[in-house]
Amino acid sequence: MTVTKCDDCPLRGMELFLPFDPQELDFMLKFKSGELVVDRGTTILIEGSKSPQLFTVLRGMATRYKTLEDGSRQVINFAMPGDFLGLQAGVIGAMRHSVEASTDMVLCVFKREEIWSVFRNHPSRAFDLTWISAVEEHFLGETVATLGQRDGLQRVAWALFRLFKRLRAVKLGTKDTVPLPFRQQDLADALGLSLVHTNKTLAELRQRKIANWARGVLEVMDPAQLQAVAMIEEAKEERRPLM
Repeated sequence: MTVTKCDDCPLRGMELFLPFDPQELDFMLKFKSGELVVDRGTTILIEGSKSPQLFTVLRGMATRYKTLEDGSRQVINFAMPGDFLGLQAGVIGAMRHSVEASTDMVLCVFKREEIWSVFRNHPSRAFDLTWISAVEEHFLGETVATLGQRDGLQRVAWALFRLFKRLRAVKLGTKDTVPLPFRQQDLADALGLSLVHTNKTLAELRQRKIANWARGVLEVMDPAQLQAVAMIEEAKEERRPLM
C-alpha cells in the first residue's frame, strides 16, 4: 500500500481545515509513522486500553461508544475524515471509550509517546490539540442540551443536519446526499431514543419531504427546513485544525 504523505494529503486542501505553515508541515511529515487499513467492524481503540498509537481518520467513518456494566453500548458520537482519535489515551493514559470502524477505513498513525514532543517543541500544534479537545467538550455540551431540551423529532433533525454538513464539508456525497453507514440503533443510542421512536421520527421527516435516510445514504431534500426543525442557527462548519 502506498502511504499518503502529509504534503499530498487530500484533506489539507479542503476549506474545512486550517492550512499548515511550512514548519508545521515539516513536523507532521516526521510525526506521522505510517497508515493503518482496517475493515468495517474492527475495534480501533478499546475502552480502558493504553494504545501506543494515535490516529487521524483519512478515509472512512467510525462509531465512538462506551460499554455499560450490563454489557449494553452507549454511542457517544461518530468519527469522520479529519477527526483525531486516541487523544484521551495520549494525555491521560487510557481510553475512556471505544472506537469501532463503521466502514472500511484508512488511518494516519502517530506514536503516542511522541505527543509530548508536540507540547515541548511545537506550540502551534499543541494549541491545535487543545482546540480539538475544547471542540469535543463543546460538542458534548451541545449533545447534553439536545437530550435535555429538544424533543425526539428535533433531536433526530439536529443529528442528521450536523452529520450532513460535516460530511459535505469533507467532500463526500453530492449536493443533496451523503453516505451515512451507521445503524438506526446507533443514532437512537446517541440521542437517547428508542429504536421505534427513531424509526417513526425518520418516517415523519421522509413524509414531510425534509430528509430521507435509507440503505446507508442520507438525502436532504430541504436543508433549510431540516435546520429549522433542529433549532440550529449557524449553518457553516467552523474551520478546524488537522493533525
